[in-house]
Amino acid sequence: MPLETLADDALLQSIAKENDLPVTAFLVRNGASWNLRWFTATNELPLCGHGTIAAAWVVSTRLDPGRTEMLFETNAGPLPVRRNGERYAMDFPARHPKAVAPVEQIATAIGVTPVELHHDGVNYIAVLESAAIVRALRPDISAVERLEETRGLIVTAAGDEGYDCVSRYFTPQQGVPEDAVTGSAHCALTPFWCERLAQTEILAFQASERGGELVGRIRGNRVELEGACREGLGARDAVDLDAGAAR
Repeated sequence: MPLETLADDALLQSIAKENDLPVTAFLVRNGASWNLRWFTATNELPLCGHGTIAAAWVVSTRLDPGRTEMLFETNAGPLPVRRNGERYAMDFPARHPKAVAPVEQIATAIGVTPVELHHDGVNYIAVLESAAIVRALRPDISAVERLEETRGLIVTAAGDEGYDCVSRYFTPQQGVPEDAVTGSAHCALTPFWCERLAQTEILAFQASERGGELVGRIRGNRVELEGACREGLGARDAVDLDAGAAR
């Protein structure tokens, strides 16, 4: 949502609650760059991929048509975005997961015991035995919401159907029971799977009901997340992260 100036936090939160979308992105021109913030219906997000790619689409198609390079100033630091045709490459900070001890509540919440458990400083990452199990999960969202020391739960496994990895992201703590396609989660999944697969690039699929794929690349202590953006028919589909999409 383009604004002339950023309103106070309470008003931005109120607008996001009224919109009742997974995320409302607010952007304000700041010289050659743009200030950008993201709100769910319940709180402000520290980092949001699909809100960033949506903002890049708005800038490059509506506010400054034809622009191919954009810089967004955010609470997560400067986030450059490059447009190439219908695809966007976002430069995000990498997060490096570390193995942690099993958490019984996670197995209870998702109905299956992870083969590994990691934490990236923001989210738990539960590694499951197969992509089929990831796709079929029907977690207890209220139990996920009760997990401590996390903003959400990423579940992942080695990929199928030509993908390097498959994942889902449950984040009721941020007002979103299951996110569709999550760029910020792939700030951790990209380093995790690239290291495990001895690659510098992955093709990932997030197996939510809507679903979507993205390309993740290692760029030193950053990750490049590449995807496409589509203008849909309805408000909830105005930014659909598919064919390489990211939140």
